[in-house]
Amino acid sequence: MSSYKVLDVNDDLPIRTKGAVHSGKVRSVYWLTDQDSARLIEEKGYDVPAGTELAIMVISDRISAFDCIWQGENGLNGVPGKGIALNSVAAHWFKLFDEAGLAGNHIVDIPHPYVWIVRKASTVRVEAIARQYITGSMWRDYSKGVREFCGISLPEGLTAHQKLDDVLITPSTKGIIRGLPDVPEVDDVNITRRNITDNLDAFNFKSDADVARYEQLLSEGFALISKELAKLDQIFVDTKFEFGYVEDKDGSERLIYIDEVGTPDSSRIWDGPAYRDGKIVENSKEGFRQLLINNVPDSDVLLNKDRMSEREQLAASYKLPELVMMSVSDTYVGIASKIVGQQLSIPQNPRDEVIAVLDKEYGLIDA
Repeated sequence: MSSYKVLDVNDDLPIRTKGAVHSGKVRSVYWLTDQDSARLIEEKGYDVPAGTELAIMVISDRISAFDCIWQGENGLNGVPGKGIALNSVAAHWFKLFDEAGLAGNHIVDIPHPYVWIVRKASTVRVEAIARQYITGSMWRDYSKGVREFCGISLPEGLTAHQKLDDVLITPSTKGIIRGLPDVPEVDDVNITRRNITDNLDAFNFKSDADVARYEQLLSEGFALISKELAKLDQIFVDTKFEFGYVEDKDGSERLIYIDEVGTPDSSRIWDGPAYRDGKIVENSKEGFRQLLINNVPDSDVLLNKDRMSEREQLAASYKLPELVMMSVSDTYVGIASKIVGQQLSIPQNPRDEVIAVLDKEYGLIDA
């Protein structure tokens, strides 16, 4: 497999922007100039207020796990088709959310499978997590005797991978929240509903009612995706949503879904037949995490947060076998193709395709 099918570097495209490109582990965000935002809103007829800031969001095929980026042998610095799989799945669920009358989302256009045009949102500083099964970190803590999670008490006698009676909402912090009692100043730490409602401003909520609204949207979105996946005999185990505020044309603010929803990166998805047979087959990034644990020389480096510097050194130097990377590609492309109902096509040269589309159809490429 040649690496030319992989879009691994996505923060150096010649897109006309204002300010620096924001590059995360997987996505890069190019904020457009005010002139280009206004022009596109008018030319394309986007249903947003005239002064809305727009950005080009380009997904990559990089794969992150345990807070590090991982690469393969032979220059395969990403997973072929991963970016398209994530974008396609999230866009599919957003479309179904719209049809079901749930909240809107931040996407205003999809110029290319690797690209979204998104509107600016004021991000809620909560990772909205829903869980239907006890597994992963929750099970590890439960097996050590922990019975309370994010202010929710669990009963005795649960077993690994067991379905819970109710979908649990177990929020965590998005970014580091400083100066709050009972909230450690670290990223992605579990919090309670009371932590949020007692500190609305710190979490960027406007009201108690909006806290209830995010919980409703998380629950309704989870239920919709779970029902749709069940039709494919796949199990929606747990997931993470994100929310933000946007301004409507009448000047009012409302909560919407942002980032991605229901993807193999933000969710655990299990194969139904295997689960009924007493086995766990992961159709999500959790499978890659397990591959790493089984492939690296010392798995404790991945699980022990006190060894983060060693973990970063390992990720920078370790090259996964190409067959492992292609197996991960099969997982992502396979589950995404099932969800969207058609086989995904992986471009031969995604970078050149993206530049060509943004140049010819959107006028955003600087010569």
